[in-house]
Amino acid sequence: MSFGDPNNPYGPPQGQQPGYGYPQAPQQGYGYPAAPGAPYGAYPGGMPYGVPMAMPGTVKAARVMLWIIGILQIIAGIALAAMGGTFASEAGLGSGADAAVTGIIVGVGVLVAAFGIWGVVIAAKCANGGNGIRISGIVYGSLATAGGLANLAQGEGRSTVGLVIGILLIVFFAKADAAAWFKRPRY
Repeated sequence: MSFGDPNNPYGPPQGQQPGYGYPQAPQQGYGYPAAPGAPYGAYPGGMPYGVPMAMPGTVKAARVMLWIIGILQIIAGIALAAMGGTFASEAGLGSGADAAVTGIIVGVGVLVAAFGIWGVVIAAKCANGGNGIRISGIVYGSLATAGGLANLAQGEGRSTVGLVIGILLIVFFAKADAAAWFKRPRY
């Protein structure tokens, strides 16, 4: 049997030429038209409709670091402020010097606790915050890096941990996937 044989059961139906029996238009998927100039179902952000964007791993890592560092700084700040009051009163310094030392130590403790609260707020807002949270994370990482460098200049060995975490926070928040996460549309 040849293809041109009219009795061929595997040939084209009678009265039609090969390739003309069925629609030849490409299917776009479930009857929805494709967006002009864009992949099927995509909006300008590049993500298909209805598919939520997942938080990038770098943002998750930065968030975990911020939670840990922030909570530790809050605890350290509270402890430092509490110790400031007891240290000055037990040292037996004069009344003027006693108040000055207490004020300085308590002030530093409050500053450390406030820095920790700032880190916890950034970590909490990473899930649905905007680009301002990303910029705040970069500034936080910059200040942590500066603090690590200052401690390193004083010769403290533990300062390398703070320095590395500060640099990682800057890098993680400055990456393109982090920028896309914080600039994503919210409905």
